[in-house]
Amino acid sequence: VAMAATRSVMRAVRVFEFGGPEVLKLQSDVLVPVPKENQVLIKVHACGVNPVETYIRSGTYARKPALPYTPGSDVAGVIESVGERVTAFKKGDRVFTLETVSGGYAEYAVAAANRVFPLPDKLDFRQGAALGVPYFTAYRALFQKGCAKAGESVLVHGASGGVGLAACQIARACGLRVLGTAGTEEGMNVILRNGAHQAFNHRDPNYTERIKACTGPGGVDIIIEMLSNVNLDADLQLLSCAGRVMVVGCRGRIEINPRDTMSKESSIIGVSLFLATEEERQECATAVLDGIEAGWLKPVVGSEYPLEEVANAHEDIICSSGARGKMVLLL
Repeated sequence: VAMAATRSVMRAVRVFEFGGPEVLKLQSDVLVPVPKENQVLIKVHACGVNPVETYIRSGTYARKPALPYTPGSDVAGVIESVGERVTAFKKGDRVFTLETVSGGYAEYAVAAANRVFPLPDKLDFRQGAALGVPYFTAYRALFQKGCAKAGESVLVHGASGGVGLAACQIARACGLRVLGTAGTEEGMNVILRNGAHQAFNHRDPNYTERIKACTGPGGVDIIIEMLSNVNLDADLQLLSCAGRVMVVGCRGRIEINPRDTMSKESSIIGVSLFLATEEERQECATAVLDGIEAGWLKPVVGSEYPLEEVANAHEDIICSSGARGKMVLLL
């Protein structure tokens, strides 16, 4: 039997204990994983960095992987080999993933074949690494959980990050009126170039008043909320009747008055891509691939880091003053 040509060891980031960014250890002697039945092995060209990966790494998140582990779910690369019963992909195919089995911060990653999707030629690998979690989450928040309809208005809080820009592009293409917030002038310009009709600076103390002036007494139908521990109380004041806040991100607790939901029969709805069914994931994938084909879905890549600087990436995604696009690791 011919041996696989793949190298037997690779560079990969390993986490041996939960803690700060310093627990991310780059090692050069990690065994290349072998794809099992219904799995594929991908040579990683780029891997997206998501805020949730910093929560998991710190040990404060509901889901804790067994130690040691390699973080990372949004991989873009080329199929290196396939396990048994995989018919959808072959060696050499360009792909992106929604999650991995072995971890994406590595030169090679194993993923379940049903979490892998073809990467169209019009996108590069950096853009491919910005597709999975951000676009699937944005689509799920807007349509599968938020029941958005053409003609409604949506406010995207933190619109200049990966999920935010995805939400702006998708909502605009689907006929919604899109308002977005960002923390910098540059961030506001990015969201206006990516589908937002109007942009607001959430560092402006009066920005909620500006939003109210823009939406009028009707309020906004849907809010996509990346930082609910800061904004949820104010969000409830901005909603229309039957409006809904989609909780995509949260970094702590907040006090609200439930009466604010009664006066408008509004809803606060949690969003977790982790809980999507296979059918829902396929629906997201179809919408994303259609958007790429149509030309309106164009991932915006922000900061890029080599694998050696993974700790800086984790520091920056939480502490930097205003995102602009998707943060990626390049291999």
